[in-house]
Amino acid sequence: MTRKENYSLNIAAKNSGVKNFDKFHNAGYKGLYNGETANDIAKRKNLNYREDILDNMGSEELAANLFRITQTESRLKNNKIENENEANKTHYNIGKNIRDVIEKNGGTMPEALPTPEKSLKQIEKEKNTLKSLK
Repeated sequence: MTRKENYSLNIAAKNSGVKNFDKFHNAGYKGLYNGETANDIAKRKNLNYREDILDNMGSEELAANLFRITQTESRLKNNKIENENEANKTHYNIGKNIRDVIEKNGGTMPEALPTPEKSLKQIEKEKNTLKSLK
């Protein structure tokens, strides 16, 4: 699901003038993760190079990120944002707002949530292996 939503966000970002997608996505992560970039998050989670951080989140952390993704896409479209700096600022602010809500509700900050023992890809692979054995 997040893959599909991230794809939609990328289209909205492109339509808003985003050319540097790494910087754009990092803006959202920085807002939600108190300044951490995607690389920082991957290192903290001990992920391998190019392993998707969204595949290595529990439901609470994934939900916060999905909310960040969908709300940013909505804001980019509804406010007709047409330049890269504004799109980046918007993504950061949405991430920060979600972080603030988590804090106000006494929730656990995303960077403090545990990384699941198995990634989504590992679970899917095991599921497919079990199906093929039947």
